[in-house]
Amino acid sequence: MAGIMATVDQRTKMVGQNRIELLMFKLNGSNQTYGINVFKVREVTACPKLTVIPSANPAISGIADFRGKTIPVIDFSMAIGGKPTDNPEQALVIISEYSRSVQALIVSSVDRIINMSWDKIKPPPVGAGGIMGHYLTAIAEVDEKLVEIIDVERILSEVQPSDETVEDKLKEEVLALEDEEIEYTVLVADDSAVARGQIQKCMTELGIHTISFPDGQQALDFLKAMVADGRVPSEELLMVISDVEMPVMDGYTFATEVRTDESLKDLYVALHTSLSGVFNEALVQKVGADKFIAKFQPNVLAKTVEDRVEAAIAKRKAR
Repeated sequence: MAGIMATVDQRTKMVGQNRIELLMFKLNGSNQTYGINVFKVREVTACPKLTVIPSANPAISGIADFRGKTIPVIDFSMAIGGKPTDNPEQALVIISEYSRSVQALIVSSVDRIINMSWDKIKPPPVGAGGIMGHYLTAIAEVDEKLVEIIDVERILSEVQPSDETVEDKLKEEVLALEDEEIEYTVLVADDSAVARGQIQKCMTELGIHTISFPDGQQALDFLKAMVADGRVPSEELLMVISDVEMPVMDGYTFATEVRTDESLKDLYVALHTSLSGVFNEALVQKVGADKFIAKFQPNVLAKTVEDRVEAAIAKRKAR
């Protein structure tokens, strides 16, 4: 797989252009083609020697040493309800980084990298059931074939669940600031149902109302509809929390559209993404966002909300 990954500098040129590069692959016993964002891929390599962990989730084939670091090796096929991979140590693995964690995903074969526009990537069909409805976050058509983009965040939340609660002290601080007569609302844009649920749970613990959309275009349309109704989004919304990877319109394009629209430019926009290994403050500033928050850190998210509530209170007192 030498040469399959280009330099990060080359790919960051796509920021704000509403484009994505997908690494296409297949899983054990299936002719279906799947895709994963190249930005989340460190490398593709032969599966390393595995050490089995007793009592681990069945989808975890074991742990392995990767460049001096012990990481979990996940059978991607099993994780989405498919057939277990035969002879995993003879398979390939995609070394990926999501939300500050590194893991190996077992796949049967890797095809190629494609570059396409996010507006060519669509949400799953409404009412899709089975594996498609549970794990699918988007679909794309490549060479007249359907490519399914899997919600890896959902897989990781099931295979390696993490603590999603806000620490009590921080929760109390935020709740103590709030006025019962004022309803604080946060707009959320994220194509992952798991991510939207995590954010909503965090906001509920803090007494904050949420309005959610599965992509940047729907969120932008909502904001523009507010303006058309004579409302001021920056007055009604405490902040916007947007994912980066979304079908139709990605988070960088969404942030750029918000910041360059005279009626929306005062909105506070936080980009909330699992692309922790690549994107940084410089790229956030490039598209005019206010903050970068790596998924999923409930206390960091809560502290950002606390800062926004304090800013809203200071703004009201200054009037």
